[in-house]
Amino acid sequence: MLKHLLIKRMLQRTLLLLSGCFLSTLAFAEISVNSLFSDHMVLQQGTTVPVWGTSTKTGRVTVRFNGQELKSKVSNGKWMVKLKPMAVSKEPLTMEVFAEDTIRIHDVLIGEVWLCSGQSNMERQLGPRPPQKPILGWEAERDRANYPLIRQFYVPLKYAETQQDDVDGKWKVCSPNTVVDFSAVGYFFAADLYKQLEVPIGILFSAFGGTPAEDWTSRAALERNPELNELVKNYVETMNVGYHPKGQCVSGLYNGMIHPLLPFAIKGVAWYQGESNNNRAEQYEMVLTNMIKNWRTDFNQGDFPFLIVQIAPHKDMKPELRDAQRMVVAQVPNTALIVTTDCGDAMDIHPTNKKPVGERLALAAHALAYHGKEEYQGPMYSAYKIKADKLYLTFKHIGKGLVSLPQEEKLKGFELAGADGVYYPAMASIEDTTIVLSSDRVKKPKQARYGWANVPDVNFYNKDGLPASPFITEDVNEKN
Repeated sequence: MLKHLLIKRMLQRTLLLLSGCFLSTLAFAEISVNSLFSDHMVLQQGTTVPVWGTSTKTGRVTVRFNGQELKSKVSNGKWMVKLKPMAVSKEPLTMEVFAEDTIRIHDVLIGEVWLCSGQSNMERQLGPRPPQKPILGWEAERDRANYPLIRQFYVPLKYAETQQDDVDGKWKVCSPNTVVDFSAVGYFFAADLYKQLEVPIGILFSAFGGTPAEDWTSRAALERNPELNELVKNYVETMNVGYHPKGQCVSGLYNGMIHPLLPFAIKGVAWYQGESNNNRAEQYEMVLTNMIKNWRTDFNQGDFPFLIVQIAPHKDMKPELRDAQRMVVAQVPNTALIVTTDCGDAMDIHPTNKKPVGERLALAAHALAYHGKEEYQGPMYSAYKIKADKLYLTFKHIGKGLVSLPQEEKLKGFELAGADGVYYPAMASIEDTTIVLSSDRVKKPKQARYGWANVPDVNFYNKDGLPASPFITEDVNEKN
């Protein structure tokens, strides 16, 4: 009898627990938060922080966090509050969202949040991805990746024909067990930034291999530009040239992988993309400039820093594409160019030396976003003048001075052309902050270029150890 009584009580308790879980599920279905707001998240310090979600009921939703309590009226099934700017918190906090019932979000930190986006060279994770070659030194990096204050939010790969509101992602805390799934470039960037700032770092990892920049741009932003509007009208024909990912559609990645993040508070963007625009390199300056404006407008957080990784040397990557990236940085405020002429692989579109890319991103971020005083770019072509049979080049971002690396080597990669437009190798010498070019085959120079090849053989740096961007003088002078 006692045995039967115990079994009966156990069944009753089980039914009560199952009933409670069912009711809890119903309650949570009535109010929800965007998946960006989940356990282990990092929120941006020093700025207004929107928090939002949905509700199946009318009324008000309350958000309680870090000493603030804010209420939002539910309108058309949606709600949003805006937390006032907050200071850094390395200690875990809890956020409560409630109407009739309460959702608790645990282990919340406050620090710096960056969006890392682009195509395969940003998407490539730190761990193995056969048949691609392993990331250089990945095992040692994995073993020392004990950074509990670095977290990553992964955005699942998704083309969408309509603008999505959520991606159902989640945050992961950086550790030797999890870092293999972090973006390799994003991880190196975050780790170096953490060492400089010593605050929590959050990375929104939203990248998709084999994708052009137009797919990351809203349809409205494309259509506002007359030339890009023509691309929208002829989208299928344009994108059928070469590889195109499954499900590709106009603005599909903006709809599926950027719009769901809006208007999450971020500090800036690290962007590594361009390979899929190689066959339309002459248009890329316009495309990328348009996309940057689009994101800055839609995130509604001002002209935040936008860091652009220049395409690495590869047998198929045109110099015109690198120059388009350089021109964007020359003309769009609060941008930086991460030059990778020394990080490429002529035969592999996915170079394995990702650490310098991440470190240079962190250096640029420190300068643009955190008022760092160190030089953050290699020499950037500024202007030229001609005297007799020589052409004199001047540069920005000379840092501690101009140099060839190794220093005992002569400068290489420079060329001169006369009125006929035919380029010949040039002798290059450093005179203080100027590069002087001459060639026995060009008696009256008119133009110059540097690193103008798919795989440039170059060695021009500043003394801060940062490589100069390839360039061509005629493009700059035609625009000025």
